[in-house]
This record gives sequence, C-alpha cells and structure tokens, in this order.
Amino acid sequence: MTLIQRLPDAPLDIIGDIHGELEALRALLWHLGYKDDGRHPKGRKIVFVGDLCDRGPYSYSVIKLAQRLITGGHAQAILGNHELNLLTNDIKDGSGWFFDERLSQDQKYYAPFERAPIQERENIRSFLEKLPVILERDDIRVVHAAWTEAAANAVASASPVAVSEHYRRWDELARHAAGKTGLYAKYLEEKVNWANELEDEHNPPPFLHAIAEYEATQQTINPLKVLTSGVETKASTAFFAGNRWRFSDRTTWWDDYEDKKPVVIGHYWRLYNPVQGQLVSRYSRLFSNIESGSWHGKHRNVFCVDFSVGARWRDRRAGRQADQSRFRLGALQWPERRLVFDTGLHIPTY
Repeated sequence: MTLIQRLPDAPLDIIGDIHGELEALRALLWHLGYKDDGRHPKGRKIVFVGDLCDRGPYSYSVIKLAQRLITGGHAQAILGNHELNLLTNDIKDGSGWFFDERLSQDQKYYAPFERAPIQERENIRSFLEKLPVILERDDIRVVHAAWTEAAANAVASASPVAVSEHYRRWDELARHAAGKTGLYAKYLEEKVNWANELEDEHNPPPFLHAIAEYEATQQTINPLKVLTSGVETKASTAFFAGNRWRFSDRTTWWDDYEDKKPVVIGHYWRLYNPVQGQLVSRYSRLFSNIESGSWHGKHRNVFCVDFSVGARWRDRRAGRQADQSRFRLGALQWPERRLVFDTGLHIPTY
C-alpha cells in the first residue's frame, strides 16, 4: 500500500486522537456541521490523525464509523501507534476490546467496554492495513507523531506491501542491531523480570536501562516508529504514563523542523486551559512551555491536536460527567486555523 497519500483539495477538519470515545466523536462531528452520512454542507472533509482505538469504551464502533466515512468519500485517516500495535500484534494497555490476551488486565481501568466481534477482526485488520502514515498537499501535512525527512523518505520509497510487513522488517533491523551488542537479550530479561511492576503505578521498578536504550534504538531505526510514536531518547528519570512505567521520553522534534510547510500531529496528550498564559501539559514535559491554543516549533508551524480525550476513562471511574471533563476531543479547522472541541467551544489558534 502507498504509505503517503494526498489530502483532498477542500477545507479540512483534522480530528485528534479519539481512543474509542464514540460519544465525543459524535458530538464533535455535530458541532463541526457534518450530517449523519458524513456530508458537510460546505464541502469540508474530515481527517483523522490516528489512534482511533484503545482505552475508551467504543473502539470497535469508532473504527466502523471512521471506515464508513472514509468509504463514503467524506474522510481520510492515517495510522497511529495504536493501530500499528494492533496490526503487528503488539498487545498493550487498553487493547482488550480486540485482543483476548488483554481482556482480564483491562478490566481494572477501562471496563465496561464493547469488544470487536470475532468474525469482524480480520475485516478491521484489512481496513487498517490500507491506511497511510502521512497525508499531505502543498499547504499542509498530517502525521501522527513526528515528521522527519529521513523517515518520510524511507516510507516514500517503500515497496507496495502491507504496512505491518514493513514494520516487521524495520523492527527486525532494530532487533538485529540490539542483538549484536546483547542489548536485546537484556531488554527481554527486564520485561520478564519486572512485568508486574511495569504496570503498577504504586510499586515502581528500578530504572530499567535496557528497556530505555532498546526503545530509543527502535525509534532511531524504524521510520514507522518515528512517524507514529515520535523521536525518543533515554529519560533522565522513570515516569508513569499510559498505565506503565517508561524509561525513554519523547523529544520536541518540532524545535528542529526547518520545513516551512505546516504539520498537524496528535499523540502527545496536551491539555486545554482556557486562560491564556497559563501552561498545562500531561505525562511528559513537552508542552510545559506551550500554551493550549498555540502553534509550536522553530517556525511555529506545528500543531498538536490531541487534547487527551483518551483519558476520559478517569472521569467515568471518578463519577464525573463528560461536560465536566478536562479531557477533550478537538479538531483543527484548516485553513481557518480554528480549534473546535466536542463541547462546542470554538477558539482561534495563534
């Protein structure tokens, strides 16, 4: 499949990571003016930045809705790291809606959630395999986590086979490189020896250097990891995010982005704060000096449209209603550069 595809010549509504939050998606589409069949009276088109699934209660329904909108010609989507996890059978937190092996563990945080019918799972894989990792046109590009020229060139020249096959080939190169130094064996040993602690917020393992170094190696060698998970480096200290302890942290690749073409991304779990000048971030410190409605990067032409709706499971556990949530689903309207939330709030970006 072609891993880079062209955006339509139409005004766009670029929707951030949904993570199975179907009601938020429906509310946002309504506020954006879309009809039930996906048509927009002004000819606008939807672009999904990836991470349709995992953690939220309706991952299967979100994917089916996105598929219907794409098939109808009203939307496009790119792969996020969570879709790649599914395609490569990398079974992680929040994927119990699809993988039986994760069903029991995911009850703790995410139940109740719908599950993909067994007879539909291959159809889901087939749909996701057809999605690109980059969408672009002359005035804008969309990628899930990071755009680097090296990664983009690598996927642009990739042969037309399934994206999961490309991922496995590049991941094998990372394993081979780490295997020659003994790093891969140490990585597997740490994952086995500290399996319980890795997902226990209150019982952290020691800093696991092999996991940190191997994950950074993957990010360097596998261009699909770069595009869908970002550029990472060994963290200074361990931190708990996505319900597991992490030892490598994402970097602000946009500070080195020289191209003048704007890039819209998801992935990074920023938070919206309505008070201009007050800064707020989530998980890592990437947005600790970036205001909620602000473009960022060396040329202020990168915008993250992920406002952490994937953490709304925390509200349900605490008994908070969706309208009380600080976790939101957002869409960046292009070329207007306006941000629209599932609450109906419209704000200009700057």
